[in-house]
Amino acid sequence: MKIVVTGSGGQLGSELCRQLGREAVGLDLPEFDLADRQGVLRHVANLRPDVVVNTAAYTRVDEAEGRPELARALNADGVAHLVEACRGLDCLLVQISTDYVFGGDVGRNIPYRETDATAPLSVYGHTKLAGERHAAAWTKHLIVRTSGLYGRAGQRGSGNFVQTILRLARAGQRLEVVDDQHCTPSYAPHVARAIRFLIETSARGTYHVVDAGETTWHGFAAEILRQTGLAAELVAISTARRGGAPRPRFSVLDTAAYHALPGAPPAVLWQASLGEYLSGEPATSDAVGVDPSMEP
Repeated sequence: MKIVVTGSGGQLGSELCRQLGREAVGLDLPEFDLADRQGVLRHVANLRPDVVVNTAAYTRVDEAEGRPELARALNADGVAHLVEACRGLDCLLVQISTDYVFGGDVGRNIPYRETDATAPLSVYGHTKLAGERHAAAWTKHLIVRTSGLYGRAGQRGSGNFVQTILRLARAGQRLEVVDDQHCTPSYAPHVARAIRFLIETSARGTYHVVDAGETTWHGFAAEILRQTGLAAELVAISTARRGGAPRPRFSVLDTAAYHALPGAPPAVLWQASLGEYLSGEPATSDAVGVDPSMEP
């Protein structure tokens, strides 16, 4: 099987290429630009893949508010170009999406299922939802929503939340982190493993793939400090004080549909995933197995 991975220089794309090995063909800037329709059609047609996994996106949530055309060109129009290419080859398209397609129903505290109504708050969320709709127009599609992604930095990576907290803590800086946005931090190797599994099944449609449990970004930062033993001044702040693009106050994703698939890899508690990332060693099975019905 030949699998094209767009955005192969990012955290998820590079990890997916690593796990797929010889099956993967990575595409990324500057040679491959999702906004360039003719370029997308040409590259995909020349490679003739069995599957295209689109991990590429404009993910600068705050900056997208002032650059909506660019965000739409990559997150929405770019997906339409991939759909056109995949339709021409009759191949599967796997579109990676985000928990930020939710958040508009203020006061919610129940994890979102795939069938729940979307209500994005930001330009980023709106453009990613538009990308989902383009992908869903092609019969052979998978949409994988995830959240709070972190992993080893890809070639184009500028770090992640964990690395930022560690860098600032080691520099002795005061850490101000929002404590009113609830989500599930998710480790890129686990999300990549899930994507591989979904490709190998006959599953189609939309699936939520995140690690187990939930926390706030402040809670995530506190756990990073606890597991590393670093001392730092950690202060909880509100989203309003932080400013920037509007973000969901609650965007925890329900993974029951994914875990109901026969043979799906077990869920991993986000705290154990963080430990795996920090140590570089896989978490033990008896530490990570969790019944999805027990998730908050």
